Amino acid sequence: MSRRRGFTLVELLVVIAIIGILLALLLPAVQNAREAARRTECRNNMRQLSLAVTTYENQNKRYPPAGLTGGKITDLYKGPFSLQGDPMMSWIVLALPYFEEQSLYQQFDRTRSVLNQDNDPQARQLKTLLCPSDQAAGRVYSDAALTSGKRFGKGNYAAFVSPTHTTWCDWWPGGLSGVHHYSHKDVLDGTSNTLLLSEVRTRDNEQDQRGAWALPWTASSILSFDMHDAGHTVFYYSDMPSSGLPFRAWSLSFGETQLPNNLGPNLDMLYKCPDPVGEQLDGMPCAVYATPFSNSYLSAAPRSRHPGGVNVVFLDSHIGFLPDNIDELTMAYLISNNDGQTVDISKVR
Repeated sequence: MSRRRGFTLVELLVVIAIIGILLALLLPAVQNAREAARRTECRNNMRQLSLAVTTYENQNKRYPPAGLTGGKITDLYKGPFSLQGDPMMSWIVLALPYFEEQSLYQQFDRTRSVLNQDNDPQARQLKTLLCPSDQAAGRVYSDAALTSGKRFGKGNYAAFVSPTHTTWCDWWPGGLSGVHHYSHKDVLDGTSNTLLLSEVRTRDNEQDQRGAWALPWTASSILSFDMHDAGHTVFYYSDMPSSGLPFRAWSLSFGETQLPNNLGPNLDMLYKCPDPVGEQLDGMPCAVYATPFSNSYLSAAPRSRHPGGVNVVFLDSHIGFLPDNIDELTMAYLISNNDGQTVDISKVR
């Protein structure tokens, strides 16, 4: 009579070890496949948003402004474009009807502040505005002082409005600008050479404004690069129209711009930086905006959880990938819409 032979302890351990090795080999492939799918969804969302901006321009004969705000200011440090004047609504609010969110758009009363809306449409989170890599679903922004306790849904896309500061977008415009009425004919560098949107990351902290899509604030729905003319080359304009000061004399930008996933020395400049330690650990350092001098710039870096850089989309709706180590001048030229510089966009894939 034959007896069935079972596994010995050694054989069982060998089998477990083999399974462990196979899982270790397969797991990175599975993770890479999932990230590839997430990245594809991010890019599809960005293309949809860029087409919404293009459709807006076709129908209104201009691109949406960076935001509906209080208009112009004249302070040298603050720039000519106000970010916090009422009704204080972002370009994304204006673009809602053009990516199938007409019903949500109709809930916004543009004659009233975004802080005083019935039914709180600004608190919504839209799938089109979320990159699954960031896991931002369910995250909101709210601050007792800055938003009167109103909640704002967070998203993962922001528009480049200037190669300098967000408040200077009417002096040196990017893909979008401030109160000036730019159309595609005013984009002197060409729509295929001018960046429109990038990804931004959010934090699971209610007092961190990054990603609050309905607000026309830095790192919420708009970005800028903080690049100033370094003297040996002239781009944008050589003089500040409102001050008469030679802009080309500002020569401290190199090494202190807002490159993708920037860790410093320039930090994301926010109205409040509620958790400095956590922000450093997350790779999203920030500082609190104040004028004048050291913290007088309003700019922030594009950010993503994709290895090596961020997805971007140009004004002509073609998608690219901006590497973390992109040349600073190249990125500045790609953001500016009228510097007249030729850029090899094959570097942005």
